[in-house]
Amino acid sequence: MPLVDMPIEKLMTYEGRNPRPDDFDAYWERAIAEMKAVDPQIELLPSEFQVPYADCFDLYFTGVGGARVYAKYIRPKHAATPHPAVVQFHGYSGNSGDWMGKLAYAALGFSVFSMDCRGQGGLSEDAGGVKGTTLRGHIIRGLDDHPDQLLFRQIFLDTAQLAGIAMSMPEVDPERVGAMGGSQGGALTIACAALEPRIKRLAPVYPFLSDYQRVWEMDLAKDAYAELKDYFRRHDPQHKREAETFLKLGYIDIQHLAERIQGEVLMAVGLSDTVCPPSTQFAAYNKIKSKKNVEIYPDFGHEGLPGFDDAALQFLLQL
Repeated sequence: MPLVDMPIEKLMTYEGRNPRPDDFDAYWERAIAEMKAVDPQIELLPSEFQVPYADCFDLYFTGVGGARVYAKYIRPKHAATPHPAVVQFHGYSGNSGDWMGKLAYAALGFSVFSMDCRGQGGLSEDAGGVKGTTLRGHIIRGLDDHPDQLLFRQIFLDTAQLAGIAMSMPEVDPERVGAMGGSQGGALTIACAALEPRIKRLAPVYPFLSDYQRVWEMDLAKDAYAELKDYFRRHDPQHKREAETFLKLGYIDIQHLAERIQGEVLMAVGLSDTVCPPSTQFAAYNKIKSKKNVEIYPDFGHEGLPGFDDAALQFLLQL
């Protein structure tokens, strides 16, 4: 097969390049405490879109920093109570998408929660207020400020907060909640299950936001990761702060969160992926300590993976 990264034997043991800050655990424990102290001020509004077998809501909640975060919420009408739920996350710069794509899970008796990421293509707010550049990317947003100001810290916390909100719904069984998403959504699936360890099953697809230094060293800081190269070119053209930069990015590197996951994992990777290189994905996968399995697509890149949506559905049906 074409080789865009390491051979599969090395991928299965690769442990990542991006450094992990010494205070990483304390950083995230402090972040979780901040999230739990927020009054979410949950608002449920019936959506204009409705179907006969489920109630569809526009859900808003307040996240860390005061931003209002939006999610679509579909509640099946005739499912047993309590019943399972799934939280869904979208790709970089996108949004939660059409209601139609969530109805299969609702028809099968799941409540479905699908979040818009702050400041991207949907309705969730970016509260702003960071020092330094905010040009062309959310990875670098807050990079010139205190680590607590990194935007993906806030987005990761939003995922966990939404999962907690889902688990608090009287119709949802908190012991039967799953998470899923692809690319950025795959990264957020991993972050969600790491920060909300009650997530029982998760199905991430070619996760983004992993092993930033490896991406840069492979000269793949383009496409979804282009902001990394742009940041260095504009703000550190001689890479005098390279070590400091990658260390700070380590706070929002999902490979370092992955070991916190307690739920069962079904992950999909395309070995021809030049957007999220396979080694960066395996850096996260190899750190997962819970029960896990990876479905490998040798000839596929950052694209639809035939059969995996069906496999993920069958996997989540076991909740």
